[in-house]
Amino acid sequence: MQLTNQKRLAAKILKCGENRVWINPDYIDEVASSVQADDIREFIEEGLIRAKAVKGTSRVRARTRQEQRRKGRQKGQGKRMGTANARNPRKNRWMRTIRSQRRALKDLREADEITPSQYRRYYLKAKGGSYRSIAHMRSQMTMEGVSLKEGDN
Repeated sequence: MQLTNQKRLAAKILKCGENRVWINPDYIDEVASSVQADDIREFIEEGLIRAKAVKGTSRVRARTRQEQRRKGRQKGQGKRMGTANARNPRKNRWMRTIRSQRRALKDLREADEITPSQYRRYYLKAKGGSYRSIAHMRSQMTMEGVSLKEGDN
């Protein structure tokens, strides 16, 4: 059963490669007997000849790995390529902490919990890296006698 010519014609009509042409195995004799492109077109309309779907790269494994990483798995020593600073840069860490501290100071000033002079003092201390976090900054303020409302963070 020579189907090379039929596959070639079908590939041309379907605008795909010859390897993607699928011929129904139950009707191979009828397809083999057809010679003209019109006959092939009829078989395509009937669904006896089809173009197979394009195979892509499966994302299943990638998705499962991503889920695991979100849970904190697969992040051990053996999986790390960059330095700690490359993975979580010092600058980004600093920006995160200082911005949150400055935001907290601004809120305290606007709520009249601290005076503008106190704001300036704690702002400069924060800039100097005196505080690890907002909670640390607030505890230092209370130790220094600044009365803050509880619950505000």
